Amino acid sequence: MLKRSLANIFQLGIKELYSLRYDPVMLFLIVYMFSFSVMEEAQNATTGVVNAAVAIVDEDRSQLSRRIGDALLQPQFQPPVAITVEEIDANMEVARYAFVIDIPPGFQADLMSGRPTVIQLNVDATAMGLAGTGAAYIQQIISQELRLFLNDEQVPAVNIVTRAKFNPNLEATGFQGAMALTNNITMMAILLTGAALIREREHGTIEHLLVMPLRPIEIMLAKVWANGLVVVLAATLSLYFVIKGALGASIIGSIPLYIFVTIIYLFSVTSLGIYLATLARSMPQFGLLAMIVFVMMLLLSGAHTPLESMPVTLQMIMQLVPSTHFVSMAQAVLFRGAGVDVIWPNLLATAVIGAVFFFAALMRFRKTVTLTQI
Repeated sequence: MLKRSLANIFQLGIKELYSLRYDPVMLFLIVYMFSFSVMEEAQNATTGVVNAAVAIVDEDRSQLSRRIGDALLQPQFQPPVAITVEEIDANMEVARYAFVIDIPPGFQADLMSGRPTVIQLNVDATAMGLAGTGAAYIQQIISQELRLFLNDEQVPAVNIVTRAKFNPNLEATGFQGAMALTNNITMMAILLTGAALIREREHGTIEHLLVMPLRPIEIMLAKVWANGLVVVLAATLSLYFVIKGALGASIIGSIPLYIFVTIIYLFSVTSLGIYLATLARSMPQFGLLAMIVFVMMLLLSGAHTPLESMPVTLQMIMQLVPSTHFVSMAQAVLFRGAGVDVIWPNLLATAVIGAVFFFAALMRFRKTVTLTQI
């Protein structure tokens, strides 16, 4: 009996692969999501300060004020543009400049004589990430120029030495590429398995399967392993040829361990895709459901925003979502070289959540099959 079930699952999985082979739209989506999409997000979706537009209102026109303007260098900042005080509000309202530095008259003279003086920094905070990081950069640049100008060689009371581990050059390309790959694994796993079930229903082949001596669990397991295999192969090729090859990222962790973690994760996320497909009656409905679920998993799993910065209640809820544990394991394995002894709690949680998702999807799939037979 077990041997027959395994044979049925294998043959049905082969049928799934053949069906995918003749679906050009889905094949194009797989190639795009694991190649061009990863490269575009890694190279262009920057979170740092790059080519920021800056203007300077130089009311002092002194040597020090010119030094401050000359210290704003590329690639972090564009060459500063000189404007007047009256032009500040108008330029900020149309988002022409992200930063406007206003140096008051008599700035250098006040500084040399020890009188208090102030530099005003106007920031367009609609771009929140750029505003916070860029303002800190400008503050540090101005402070450095002031110390050099005054020849302030006094040793500070506290000397802060910063050491960056795992990414000493603070390069974002490889890290963003790996996170893009991790997110695309989630999206494609949900879409492939859900679309496979919807395609069976729309083409009428689900009725053909039901008249055969097959059990719902066999049909479901076939879709899980076949579509999961496609995602694993695509992710592995993307990791080697796109992230390590084209992007030149340095992966210090174990790629086989990452692939193993991905297989465990796919067991749960493909089950989720099947569950969503049983709730939808058509492909457009499934697409809307899948998009809502994916966006929630993308934004709240810790891939882009640290989980610790979220409300405590939301953190506890997200522990029930497999993508939270997958993102944590991916970062630990690929970026910090962690082993099984470090990630096993997340790995166990992913497996348990996957079992729950699979059972829920199986119950729902059985109910759908029963209604179809009636």
